[in-house]
Amino acid sequence: MFAPIVLGSDKTTVSVATGQNDFYPLYMSLGNVHNSVRRAHRNAVALIGFLSVPKTSQDHADGADFRKFRRQLFHSSLEHILSSVRPYMTTPRVTMCEDGHYRRVVYGLGPYIADYPEQALLACIVQNWCAKCTAPPNDLDGDLTGQRSHVHTDTLLHSGEITLQELWDDYGIVGELLPFTTAFPRADIHELLSPDLLHQIIKGTFKDHLVDWVTQWIKQTYPKAQANRILADIDRRIAVVPSFPGLRHFHEGRGFKQWTGNDSKGLMKVYLSAISGHVPKQMVKAVAALIEFCYLVRRSIIDEDTLVQIDAALAQFHEHREVFREDIRPEGFSLPRQHSLVHYHFMITQYGAPNGLCLSITESKHIKAVKKPYRRSSRNKPLGQMLVSNQRNDKLAAARVNFQARGMLTVNVAPSDPVDDALSREVNETGAVEEPLAEAEVKLAKTYVRNLPRDLHMLSVKINQPRLPLLIRQFLYTTLNPDSPIPASQIQHEDLPHISGKIFVYNSARAVFYAPSDLSGLGGMRHERIRSTSSWYGGAPRRDCVFVANTDAPDAVGFSGLHVARVFLFFSFAHLDVAYQCALVHWFSAVGDSPDEETGMWMVNPDFRGGRRALAVIHLDMVLRGAHLLGAAGSNFLPTDATFDFSKSLDSFHTFYVNKYVDYHAHEVAF
Repeated sequence: MFAPIVLGSDKTTVSVATGQNDFYPLYMSLGNVHNSVRRAHRNAVALIGFLSVPKTSQDHADGADFRKFRRQLFHSSLEHILSSVRPYMTTPRVTMCEDGHYRRVVYGLGPYIADYPEQALLACIVQNWCAKCTAPPNDLDGDLTGQRSHVHTDTLLHSGEITLQELWDDYGIVGELLPFTTAFPRADIHELLSPDLLHQIIKGTFKDHLVDWVTQWIKQTYPKAQANRILADIDRRIAVVPSFPGLRHFHEGRGFKQWTGNDSKGLMKVYLSAISGHVPKQMVKAVAALIEFCYLVRRSIIDEDTLVQIDAALAQFHEHREVFREDIRPEGFSLPRQHSLVHYHFMITQYGAPNGLCLSITESKHIKAVKKPYRRSSRNKPLGQMLVSNQRNDKLAAARVNFQARGMLTVNVAPSDPVDDALSREVNETGAVEEPLAEAEVKLAKTYVRNLPRDLHMLSVKINQPRLPLLIRQFLYTTLNPDSPIPASQIQHEDLPHISGKIFVYNSARAVFYAPSDLSGLGGMRHERIRSTSSWYGGAPRRDCVFVANTDAPDAVGFSGLHVARVFLFFSFAHLDVAYQCALVHWFSAVGDSPDEETGMWMVNPDFRGGRRALAVIHLDMVLRGAHLLGAAGSNFLPTDATFDFSKSLDSFHTFYVNKYVDYHAHEVAF
């Protein structure tokens, strides 16, 4: 059995106010572990040590000797830490595995997870050069490039004709230092550096490059007053985005100083509709192509067809980003993080889906392995105390697994969702489901609303839906007579089934579906809460939208096989001893036969008949999951009235984008 060691290191700061306490944790995982296990934070990523953070006085901090010492210490430390497994990289080690069988295990160095500055340190290259290819820093995306390797570096070092300064200037190589991987068999750091979705795409290319370039273009193109008005409207569009489970809400737009990775991810989901109409179409297409690339490489399952789509999205991004060259980037696009995208195709074929090797995994581990142990320490020489805390936590976790396997410990099941009323907090909106792979399903909440009438006609008056009794009767007729050639809308009222039982109303439904690309359980299952309530957080109503199966096109793929509807009521009733879980929905119709050319998202309009909403009652089994709609304002400015907020968005726009970027599962079903 080959066991590749996946390494990751990322410097972090635990306290700025008390003296900038920096720690340099080194994490390890096994390549034999599935990505879903590594991303689920189930101790598949383990802390194996803290690297030294050497410090000196200000007069030596920028000196060449200190920088050389710091690099050498880094590589020597890694080599020493891994030296215990080096003998077993060539000679198998007989090991008993979890299933009770003995295997001959051969270890090897696998992918290394790191951000660009640390990649440069690991690969012993000069900043602004690529750690994987020999492209010059002033033309990173040029054609005259080759792959870096230890052989290439060794050949240059021993040629006898090139000085260390020439290596630095002409090849971007720090010749006075060798990477730690040279001491291990079958290891080349230039091949082992893994993709970093968080810093290379989300925070790097998207947030630090494209978002800033769009803002800069607006400020350069328009007078100051007009530019500020446009930027304020973009913020306004972001602020009025409808609620959705797991979607970060920007109440003030994007105007805040300290951005986290989750902020950048949240902005990526809603940014296209905010800038569309205010900037040239080519700029919108450039942003859309990058977001499409990000969502494709983020998938947990990537096949050859997906690789073709990845290459196409990257080509479109390179084509459309030229719009920024004249006014914003006259010097070109030689940016290391942006250039790294050209290597994704090859790295995916080498190491699989990048979402299991993203730096966000190690950054999340910081909380458990660094920040919490530091808070538990006395702050006086905390490193030793932090190591003890981590050792004890690992032993407790191992003991818990052992006790469960022996039947000595019963796993406590998390409590069910709280009472689902209008004032309940936004808990369990979405998240992982620790269940094996199963069919998708949508079920009503466990608790019904107790302050509404049970009688159908009284209920229709109470919620101001006078057509509800007729729509339920038409739904029953269609359900009981599926082969009838006459639609229910043409049947006389007296011939429709009558309902005499009680109606139970619910404020939400829970959808469970297979979504391994998102935060999900080990089986790839995820849940989300779909809301339809008359008051959300004691304020305005919240009526979420859903994807509904298109029964007229059962073989269609993507959005062509779906409808969009907005839920105005979740309810259940019984007829002839048969229980029905239903939803009262308002239909939306697709605009055109293909997605919008500019944003790549489908567009829909709300349906009206005779000036009234086109309402229908559908069975909950027809609902696939929640849908998110973004208002399409075009070049129009939104009202600045303070009463116009996200709760009124779905009632105020005439046309909407179907947001396939709200999460990765939506991207896979609404293309």
